[in-house]
Amino acid sequence: MGTIVPRLMNYFLLTPFYTRVFIEGQYGIITELYAYMAFLLVLLTYGMETTYFRFAEKEPDPKKVFSASLFSVFTTSALFFLLILIFAQPIARAMEYADHKEYIIWFCLIVALDAFTAIPFAHLRQKNKALRFSVIKVINVLVNIGLNFFFLWLAPRMLLHNPDSWVNAIYDPDMGVGYAFIANLISSLVTLLLLIPDIFSIKFRVDWNLLRRMLVYTFPLLIVGLAGMVNEVADKIIFKYLLIVPAGVENPKTYAVGQLGIYGAVYKLSVLMTLFIQMFRYAAEPFFFAQVKEKNAKQVYADVMKYFILFGLFLFLGVTLFVDVVKYFIGPRYWEGLYVLPIVLMANLLLGITYNLSIWYKLNDMTRFGAYIGLSGAAVTILLNVLLVPRFSYLGAAWGHLSAYVVMVILSFIWGQKYYRIKYQIGRIGFYTLIALGLFLVSYFLPFDQRWLSLGINSILMMIFLIIVFFRERKDFKVAF
Repeated sequence: MGTIVPRLMNYFLLTPFYTRVFIEGQYGIITELYAYMAFLLVLLTYGMETTYFRFAEKEPDPKKVFSASLFSVFTTSALFFLLILIFAQPIARAMEYADHKEYIIWFCLIVALDAFTAIPFAHLRQKNKALRFSVIKVINVLVNIGLNFFFLWLAPRMLLHNPDSWVNAIYDPDMGVGYAFIANLISSLVTLLLLIPDIFSIKFRVDWNLLRRMLVYTFPLLIVGLAGMVNEVADKIIFKYLLIVPAGVENPKTYAVGQLGIYGAVYKLSVLMTLFIQMFRYAAEPFFFAQVKEKNAKQVYADVMKYFILFGLFLFLGVTLFVDVVKYFIGPRYWEGLYVLPIVLMANLLLGITYNLSIWYKLNDMTRFGAYIGLSGAAVTILLNVLLVPRFSYLGAAWGHLSAYVVMVILSFIWGQKYYRIKYQIGRIGFYTLIALGLFLVSYFLPFDQRWLSLGINSILMMIFLIIVFFRERKDFKVAF
């Protein structure tokens, strides 16, 4: 309720809406700036959520851990926004948004607010206050969606029918895509107000020795997070600077941002996989730390990995086999990029596998290895984007994305088996993966002209996968149910 429902609401309402009210170039702006937001959010939280969970488990006074975490993130977020206010114009010019300095200020304020509120949300998770967590998250999304629809759809129509309407006082037709950021900013402010009781639920006293130990623990996690965000969003940030625009294009900048908009829209179609991974992370991280005390912890970790991959493969097939239905969630002008969707989906599944594998260095306080793994993936991402994007556009970006996670999974598995050996069911996992990829290829290379026939055949392929899984796992299913 707190992670999946709000994101599904965002996805099912805002993605179709944006890709119909914005042309490719405008949606490209949203894709690029939200990529920056994701990167900056990791920078400003610097692994403090994970650090909070770890220290809250082992410290005698969890309130001191909460206080230290909150003080640290508040300080860095405030300093960050102050610097942005001072240098907003040069930054806007460097990003080729010199005429829209306000975009930079708005989205950096959003990042600062979201980074700060990440700690109260982590506190709610650690205290198992799921209902309050969920309600605030849902309110955040409802405010954001409601304001988007008001500014981008309702307000223009109200003025069209009544030019003297009160809407004139708050609506500027020239704002355009800026209203997407304004809506997000207001929703972040509402979230902060709702979290004030939790923020002031304890007496603030910073234990400087504790904070120092937490920062030592979290620094490698910052490297891991930044490297992970490079893998996740670097292709969208550097895309317009790498793309070679075909000869004869009148406006190269608009073309590049438009291509980025297509890639960003298609990337959104992988949201079911992304949401599943996000849900898993929220639930699994506190669970993994608590489970380590149990005798059968390693067996539990192995079972979690297997079923995580099984469900991920189910989502992969669900989207790729039924892409003729899924594609309607974005506007028709973006459909030309659908061919990269399977690559993006598989990359996101591998990202989820890296989260599962990361448990060994977090439990052993060897977070420096997470930094090594993340930096390796980041290097692959940047290198392949530089090599492939100029020639293959967003297809090259998608392959760079996938390749980075392949490298990270391999490194994490090899080191994990050395320092915290878990007997993953590699044979069975590999078998299911090959079956899923084989069924996808059957569908891909045997196209059908009639949509209903295609959907029928693909439904049969999906059933084949489910039947194979059921019969191979039926003993475990009997134990579970």
